Amino acid sequence: MSEATEKSIPPEKLVRVTFQPEGRTVEFEFGTMPYERHGKPMSFLDVAENNGVFLDHACGGVCACSTCHVLIKAGEKGLTPADDDELDRLDMAADQQLNSRLGCQAVITRPGEYVVEIPKWNRNYVAEGKPLTLAEAK
Repeated sequence: MSEATEKSIPPEKLVRVTFQPEGRTVEFEFGTMPYERHGKPMSFLDVAENNGVFLDHACGGVCACSTCHVLIKAGEKGLTPADDDELDRLDMAADQQLNSRLGCQAVITRPGEYVVEIPKWNRNYVAEGKPLTLAEAK
C-alpha cells in the first residue's frame, strides 16, 4: 500500500499514475502536488520528477526536444490536448504513435487512473538510472 493510500485520499480526488515498463505507480490527491518546474504543472514529467521516477528530459521540460516522449495507455480523456508546439516536437520523436505525447506537455486535468509507457528506445535509461553528467564522467 502506498503512503498516499495510507493517508486515505478521497476517491473522487485520487490521481493514480502508473509508469510502464517498470510498473511503478504513484498516487496523490489532485491539486496538492508541488510544482518544481518539471515541464508544465501536473504534467507526467512533473509527476515523475516529484516521485523519483526517471523520465529523460534533455531540454529541461520546456518542449524543445522529444526525449520525454511517452505513450498514453490509459487516461487520455483526463489530459490537456496537444497544442501545435507539442505536435511539432513530437514529429521529431522516435517511434511516434497515435497515443504519443511529450511527458512535459501532457497535463493531468482531473482525478483518475493514468498509465504511461516509456518507449523501448528510452527503456535502457530507466533500467540504469539517470545518465552521468559531463562533470561525473570525468
